Amino acid sequence: MSATLHAESGARIGHELVGADGAPVILALGGISATRHVVSSPRDASPGWWEGIAGPGRALDISAHRILSVDFLDGGRGAMGRPAAIVTTHDQAAVIVELLDELGIAQLDVVVGASYGGMVGLALAERWPERVRRLVAISAAHEPHPMATALRSLQRQIVELGLDSGRAAEAMVIARGVATTTYRTAREFAERFDVAPIRNDGAPEFEVELYLRRSGERFAERMRPERFLALSLSTDLHHVAPERVTVPTTLIAAQGDTLVPPAQMRALAQRLPRLSDFVTLRTRRGHDAFLTETGRLSRILTTILAD
Repeated sequence: MSATLHAESGARIGHELVGADGAPVILALGGISATRHVVSSPRDASPGWWEGIAGPGRALDISAHRILSVDFLDGGRGAMGRPAAIVTTHDQAAVIVELLDELGIAQLDVVVGASYGGMVGLALAERWPERVRRLVAISAAHEPHPMATALRSLQRQIVELGLDSGRAAEAMVIARGVATTTYRTAREFAERFDVAPIRNDGAPEFEVELYLRRSGERFAERMRPERFLALSLSTDLHHVAPERVTVPTTLIAAQGDTLVPPAQMRALAQRLPRLSDFVTLRTRRGHDAFLTETGRLSRILTTILAD
């Protein structure tokens, strides 16, 4: 099932629901660039953004569950390419609740959220605990880390400058390149890239420079500036009171995560009333481990969801 919900506020939220008819529902939420298309299915055979985690016989098993996913709200397009409205993680949770009502889903069996999606999952569990039987938050805490906010604020300034100068696409490429350095670790970059420059028409370039440019160009092709600005700001406005998250919650922290350090997630764990488990994902990939360490994460999620 794929559709669009019109909320009372006029917001529109796209969703996709796939899997075994009548089975318990898992809500899967990813980062700000994630879409409603989590996994391939007979309705849409193209690969989803979490294809290694979701699918028949996988950790998020669509032969035993239904997988629900959404396109996050972004506030729409305002003047000069800016967001028309501020959107919070609680706004995202509220429109998901409206969607659940529309679909006749009284309670989600599990919410599995990673990065921004984990923040939305925490907001949903805080305000609407009756709609969530259990929560798994991956690389997501109750509030942003100040260093992460500092880095994201600079990315937003780059995009704002691009909008003001008529170079928004170029600005998006640079902002994404900066962001990518926070998604991975220094160890991974040291292992992947040669420090020696490459000569391009006499001008020195670097392997890592080309990598960041290519990843930024791919991102800029699919992400509008106003959507990026809205969701980046939403991440930094996020705040939940851990003591009010009363559903059974499992936290998964990634080694080397500079955006959501494991120490911050351990602090969250100490304040949760019903902590089910705290797991550290061994990785050199940092924050992006939820996308790149599919084997290790699948084993962890399979164990968690089997309980």
